[in-house]
Amino acid sequence: MKVEELAQISPEKDMVLTIGVFDGVHLGHKYLLSQLTEQARQRGLLSGVITFRQHPREVLSHRATPACLTDLDERVRLLKNEGVDAVIALSFNRELAQLSAAEFVGLLKKYLRIRGLVIGPDFALGRGREGNVDNLRMLGQKMGFSVTVIPPIMVNGDVVRSTVIRDALAEGDVRKVNNLIGRFFSLTGQVITGVGRGTKLGFPTVNLDVAPKQALPADGVYATRAYINDRAYHSVTNIGVRPTFGGDGRTVETFILNYQGNLYGQELRIDIVERLRGEKRFDSVEELKKQIAEDIKKGIEILESQEIT
Repeated sequence: MKVEELAQISPEKDMVLTIGVFDGVHLGHKYLLSQLTEQARQRGLLSGVITFRQHPREVLSHRATPACLTDLDERVRLLKNEGVDAVIALSFNRELAQLSAAEFVGLLKKYLRIRGLVIGPDFALGRGREGNVDNLRMLGQKMGFSVTVIPPIMVNGDVVRSTVIRDALAEGDVRKVNNLIGRFFSLTGQVITGVGRGTKLGFPTVNLDVAPKQALPADGVYATRAYINDRAYHSVTNIGVRPTFGGDGRTVETFILNYQGNLYGQELRIDIVERLRGEKRFDSVEELKKQIAEDIKKGIEILESQEIT
């Protein structure tokens, strides 16, 4: 973290803050943010979210970091949609990781004029996670800010957490994922050139170049919506290795209905609405073509029954 990242904010009023990665900006995050903005409104203060450019595990752990449900740009966009006054993205590095809880909060006091902190019950900050709820409350008494703890929420018996959502996504249970995040899970990437196999099959697809750290649903075929110039198009997306053709790398290929145009080089977002089936190998191209036609028919039925959100 560079102090300049905080110094450039210069809020006009004192702030109520929350801190976290907020990967996915799911229903639990949204509930916490609603409490944040309401507290700020009642106290006549500004609301702010501090998030991180890197996942803390990239710095603190030698284990593999979890795949991202949302990249930084999407995360910031979704956070702003919740009505907060400011979203501050800090670089999480060794410098930040070595700050004590008191040192970090001191920076928030100096540069962001913290008067309130809204957090979850398991939250901790500072070197060695020393700044747990109890310690933060003691710091708050000394430094003049309140600490409000927001309990997690549950949906259909599941505690809403990013790890639960990643697990459901890996299983291809996008209906559960969408229920936990409160919107359709989406993928965004640049349209890149493929091998043209979809065109030869009669179903031309666009290939999406998603970020390497992006969490993907389980391999399979999905009913999706593609957004081109803010207009939604019905689409069907295959995620997987294309076993019929001996593929060896995961791809994201989307067939967009009722659209003709060159999208190469453009950024495309697709909403994952529902899983149609798992990926499978077909004995012939004709069998594959027949299945694709059935997938499209079923996908259209599902998409036409769903309200666009």
